[in-house]
Amino acid sequence: MPALWIAHVTVSDEEAYGKYAKLAGPAIAKHGGAFIARGGRYVQLEGKDRPRNVVAKFPSVEAAEACYHSPEYQEALSHARGASERELLIVETSE
Repeated sequence: MPALWIAHVTVSDEEAYGKYAKLAGPAIAKHGGAFIARGGRYVQLEGKDRPRNVVAKFPSVEAAEACYHSPEYQEALSHARGASERELLIVETSE
């Protein structure tokens, strides 16, 4: 089953986070992920407001999790730590 990688982010250091974004995109693509939403318009209805919201679709939960733990993504993530507050989850879809 396909899965969605959903991130809610508040960026505190644009320069460092830009390095993350530059490296994260190729790492996500390498694991079969494709962005379906990336920082666009949103409406916060409940919970903590995060101004940057990203959704990527992967072939499976396992592929999304493998991406997260991959050396390529972990290198990207090293630039996001300290430059952002984030929540990230993977959800299996029903399609």
